[in-house]
Amino acid sequence: QVQLVESGGGLVQAGGSLRLSCAASGPTFSRYTMGWFRRAPGKEREFVAAIAWNSGIAYYQDSVKGRFTISRDNAKNTVYLQMDSLKPEDTAVYYCAADRRLATALSVRRGDFGFWGQGTQVTVSS
Repeated sequence: QVQLVESGGGLVQAGGSLRLSCAASGPTFSRYTMGWFRRAPGKEREFVAAIAWNSGIAYYQDSVKGRFTISRDNAKNTVYLQMDSLKPEDTAVYYCAADRRLATALSVRRGDFGFWGQGTQVTVSS
């Protein structure tokens, strides 16, 4: 099994920054596609960003391009989401996800991930 634990959420003013972390268990972290999703109250789960293990290609939701950056540190079995220029509409529970399969632009956006973390709350005030 793969266990994912998110951290780094909190309360921040609009225009501020947060960095989310997702620590993964197991020795095969470098072989997993990693992604971030979010869900706001009353809305469906939304794709945010993902990073492929094989190519290193990153994928982003259009609404976060230029503001969020996904990265990974395989030595630490950790994936990060650096969030800058935060807006109130970014408020949501953010979930980390992992999958062993080859990533594509379509697969990551539709949520084809086999493992999910418990989520961490991000609240942006104005």
